[in-house]
Amino acid sequence: MYVYPHPSILNSLNESSSTSLRNFMSPKSSHFPSDDSDYLSGFANNFSSESIPGALPKAQNSPLLCPLGLYAEQISGTSFTAPRKLNQRSWLYRIMPSVTHEPFKPRVPKHEKLVSEFSQVNSAINPTQIRWKPVDVPDEPTDFVDGLYSVCGAGSSFLRHGFAIHMYTANKSMDNCAFCNADGDFLIVPQIGRLWITTECGKLQVCPGEVVVLPQGFRFSVDLPDGPSRGYVAEIFGTHFQLPDLGPIGANGLASARDFLVPKASFEKESRPGYTIIQKFGGELFTAKQDFSPFNVVAWHGNYVPYKYNLSKFCPYNTVLVDHGDPSVNTVLTAPTDKPGVALLDFVIFPPRWLVAEHTFRPPYYHRNCMSEFMGLIHGGYEAKADGFLPGGASLHSCMTPHGPDTKTYEATIAQGNDAGPHRIRDTMAFMFESCLMPRICPWALESPYVDHDYYQCWIGLKSHFVDTENTGLQNHKRSNTES
Repeated sequence: MYVYPHPSILNSLNESSSTSLRNFMSPKSSHFPSDDSDYLSGFANNFSSESIPGALPKAQNSPLLCPLGLYAEQISGTSFTAPRKLNQRSWLYRIMPSVTHEPFKPRVPKHEKLVSEFSQVNSAINPTQIRWKPVDVPDEPTDFVDGLYSVCGAGSSFLRHGFAIHMYTANKSMDNCAFCNADGDFLIVPQIGRLWITTECGKLQVCPGEVVVLPQGFRFSVDLPDGPSRGYVAEIFGTHFQLPDLGPIGANGLASARDFLVPKASFEKESRPGYTIIQKFGGELFTAKQDFSPFNVVAWHGNYVPYKYNLSKFCPYNTVLVDHGDPSVNTVLTAPTDKPGVALLDFVIFPPRWLVAEHTFRPPYYHRNCMSEFMGLIHGGYEAKADGFLPGGASLHSCMTPHGPDTKTYEATIAQGNDAGPHRIRDTMAFMFESCLMPRICPWALESPYVDHDYYQCWIGLKSHFVDTENTGLQNHKRSNTES
């Protein structure tokens, strides 16, 4: 496909830029970048990218006339006065400003399964352990927006505090439209099918085994090059994800900042009559029409950007002598609260790794937690569940609800005794969204035909192994006296 500059860009180019213009007018592949070298790398960096050399202003953000006749537009992910170390914003230099659209109107038909303010009106509480089987991809044409549905959450996007957990099933690309989430940040975990995501900062190819974060306010479109697609989405209100502190682990380990990838600038300049912006605002969808693509950003700079991460690059830590470590040691990203060490939402993974602890019950221990845990499985199996927890499925263990290994896992583990040697867990990638807030569950999730109503049975078979040595000794003593 050939891409030609907008007339205003042509008029702005001088003789010295003729070489850049010739390079720009050469054929450009429509493929989405796949190699790490096709991206910028780093986490929370101040990046800059331009698809035409000289498109970024020098020495200031908003000159009277921007290079190439572009418009300067800032997108702020934090308040202007947020501390500098937390302040997030980017400057976008675009062919047309995003404000150029018709008024927003409620989307018709209404999306009935998105929630951003959880209350007794739209969701319920249930402390029972819940597990869902994988949801089938629909037969009818369904894109990412229509295939997105809320499962559970807490808090409110209006109050800028809380989270929502969604899932999606889709089978077709978004057509002549873009999605914008005004409520919060999306962390998307694809389980089946690659996602080709076009953003205002550039293009991202996200495969199963990778995750992508799309910050609040960015417009994006999702193409499905493999057809049927399924995955999980965590949404956070009022804060952003950051890397967890490493504490005594030291300077290295877990998710390395250098492995996070950010798109390079690329743009669309063609006229797009009837292009639709779909805005999620307070959990409801609104649409506005415009006659150009929102992906017309020729250059940008800043630290508020979409990014992706390959989970296979995670450097896990584990106990090397005794006991099973807490799952927090596998945190990839965290969205903190004002209370130190307490997360609005942690994203934790359970990747392939070695288990070497001696005379230790190696699977995850039985647990009741002040946090609530939503788990998903990208591929393979999960070490604490021998049966029933399938790729594409999910489970929810809410605050102080008991959970842990199923009967088969427990019995198989203790049968190995203390002589079990080092064991490598292979072919697996499970994850957990963990929150300090107590989730309310959407009615369509509770009433779904994919609910595993026999989930509780996986623990019913656990039997007592208790040996009452004190009473056994007493019974033996009584028996001895009787015989004498």
